[in-house]
Amino acid sequence: MLEVTSIQKGIVLDHITVGNGLKIFNKLMLDQVDYPVVLLINVPSKFMGKKDIIKIENNIDIDLDFLGLIDHNISVNIIEDGALTQKKKVAIPNKVKGLFSCHNPRCITNFDDYVKPKFELVSPSTLSYQCEYCEEITEYRL
Repeated sequence: MLEVTSIQKGIVLDHITVGNGLKIFNKLMLDQVDYPVVLLINVPSKFMGKKDIIKIENNIDIDLDFLGLIDHNISVNIIEDGALTQKKKVAIPNKVKGLFSCHNPRCITNFDDYVKPKFELVSPSTLSYQCEYCEEITEYRL
């Protein structure tokens, strides 16, 4: 049996849908950090059957909206002195700013560096968002 010890201070991303752990690991560029990080794939779970887990032995700033776009099942556990001090659930964000680009090539957000793309959720099932500037519907794709 594989044994992964607990962390003393940091973040545990739990209840990640199988296959999304590696995507999150890569998007957060955790292969380039100089502190311990563990990516567990296909871990048995009572509720999900199998899940992925990421343990980060450091307190880093993680955008919960970004995580919600990838997988709205994730629990973010904050660890201090080896104990769980805070637990957050991510959700599909209703409003998103600057996390992806508008698909309309004529949208101002695609050629003006000072304008960050802003979107509002129109369909949670397809992760479709409407651009605040041009009203184009854009589906978020990882």
